[in-house]
Amino acid sequence: MHDTGTVSPSAPAPHQAELPKPGLPAQSGDGDDSRHARRFGLPVATCLVMGNIIGGGIFLLPASVAPFGTISLLAFAVLTAGAVALALVFGRLAHRDPRTGGPYVYARAAFGDFAGFLAAWSYWITTWVSNAALAVAAVGYLDVLVPVADHRWTACLAALTLQLLPALANLAGTRWVGAVQLVATVLKFLPLLLVAFGGLFFFDSGNLGPFRASDESPVGAVSASAAILLFSYLGVESAAVSAGEVRDPRRNVGRATVLGTLGAALVYLLGTLAVFGTVAHDRLVDSTAPFSDAVNAMFGGAWGGTAVAVAALVSMVGALNGWTLLSAQAPYAAARDGLFPSAFAKKRRGVPTVGVLVTVVLASLLTVYNYTAGPAGVFEVLVLVTTFTATVPYLLATAAQIYFLASGQGERVDRGRLVRDSVLAALAFGFSMWLVAGAGYAAVYQGVLFLFVGVLLYAWMAARKQRAALR
Repeated sequence: MHDTGTVSPSAPAPHQAELPKPGLPAQSGDGDDSRHARRFGLPVATCLVMGNIIGGGIFLLPASVAPFGTISLLAFAVLTAGAVALALVFGRLAHRDPRTGGPYVYARAAFGDFAGFLAAWSYWITTWVSNAALAVAAVGYLDVLVPVADHRWTACLAALTLQLLPALANLAGTRWVGAVQLVATVLKFLPLLLVAFGGLFFFDSGNLGPFRASDESPVGAVSASAAILLFSYLGVESAAVSAGEVRDPRRNVGRATVLGTLGAALVYLLGTLAVFGTVAHDRLVDSTAPFSDAVNAMFGGAWGGTAVAVAALVSMVGALNGWTLLSAQAPYAAARDGLFPSAFAKKRRGVPTVGVLVTVVLASLLTVYNYTAGPAGVFEVLVLVTTFTATVPYLLATAAQIYFLASGQGERVDRGRLVRDSVLAALAFGFSMWLVAGAGYAAVYQGVLFLFVGVLLYAWMAARKQRAALR
């Protein structure tokens, strides 16, 4: 328990990491100024956030929530409010401390090394397991274009290739990461916006179905549909995690986080509404490709499946590109502080190369395991666990913001801003707790065990750090 009563507003707590002073440039980590390393501007940082929030799940979302009726659109509104509150909190935290690492940096500054390590460890688990999941899911869309899913090892090779290509872009430097992310975001949003906005011209209210299509109460229906949608907003922290690679992070990280979250929310909401209005409700409930059905209903023909498959592939490759970068950033920040092996702190062309390589190896091994284990494997269980591990950094970061504000370590602001920031932090913490609850009992139970595996690594690294300090 921290004694905040003895902390001076102008000085960090005894356990707290030194923060960069206002007015000084944010550290980029290694001073790599090669032509392959380039800091992200606001447009690319925004694309990083949008690209990581919107993966391939959007292409199934309308069918997933259709059984609850159009009341599920209210769940979108509630979740968007929570996600925006979380985005604003990340923006305020990044303004206070614009270093690479995001939640790791904030948790460590507020609560010490162990909390920082848990944030980095849990976030790292999320990234490489999610990469494997994205690649496996992408094979299903690739199969629409090139038959690969009928043969297990052909599908496995395709999944491994889909992981390797974004990794190569990362190893080529942040300049290439930004270029790929920008192109992927633009290309995937073209068909999504076509349905989201074009579908409004073909909108038929007769397709909407009932407001409440299930036997759930209104509150129960919103909560049940929200449980499906909860994890659609994971990725709001993307710009904060890569703050050291963003130009003028005190200004741009917050803007990119909010703009990216709002952009993703707009596409989610309009896309779902357009599909609801173009595909009959009874057909939508059983649809396995709702956006394909919407395109076919809008323009006729049967080319919707191909168009959506291409869009989904582009979307997932963009998400893999962004998540691969993030998978190296959290351990990079922790390694600089002696809480991860030092190899993770090495950068080349602006990218922590060891983190990228280790992530690709682990994700590839998990992918191979998925195809060897078959339907009886535990791959799906691991993916569900990551929905819990992803929220641990959110809880620690929002708790850190509450700690900074309550202990007088926040920015010196007027009372009006202090109240606003406190309300936003409380909303963001509640939203994060809702994410944990949505993961389910089994995922939380197993996720905690997964987190505690890292305690052994922390003990080893903390001991090494202590020995080095005593020499």
